[in-house]
Amino acid sequence: MMPHDHDTTPPAAPRIIFEPLHEGISVPTRQTDGAAGYDVRADLAGRTVTVVIGSSGERRETAIANGRLVLEPGDVALVPTGFRARVPTGFEAQIRIRSSVAFGRGLILPNAPGTIDSDYPDEWLVMVKNDSLRSSEIRHGERIAQVILTRFAVLPWERGSVGQSTDRNGGLGSTGIH
Repeated sequence: MMPHDHDTTPPAAPRIIFEPLHEGISVPTRQTDGAAGYDVRADLAGRTVTVVIGSSGERRETAIANGRLVLEPGDVALVPTGFRARVPTGFEAQIRIRSSVAFGRGLILPNAPGTIDSDYPDEWLVMVKNDSLRSSEIRHGERIAQVILTRFAVLPWERGSVGQSTDRNGGLGSTGIH
């Protein structure tokens, strides 16, 4: 190599490696150019879904025969997406419920936002809870949640004294309610 020769190849842009687990599974997509989230779909055809029954706390494996999962009030389900994916190091995938699903049907993510780390190797699941007072149905192929990609920092933790850093005095809610 000559003294002035430099590798001018730009670094590869970060990307997500997508692996469908069977036929008919599509890559998560943004619905508009301005959308921050990539919609993910429920993969329920012929699947078994883990459900925690709200009234008893019992955990059940529920076979889905007709592509429809009915959640009673308080039930929590791990809805499969039919794919796994590798997020680049330094990023996380945040899973959030779609607003129309939350508002229209009372479904929430009890761990919202859910985090998928770059080293998570398995199928992506969406933890959904029926927070309404009526039954709610999730259908195969419906856009159930969205994925937001975020960078994060890894910093060392150091033991020490924190002390007061501002004029703020107090804990939760100490800045007032206005």
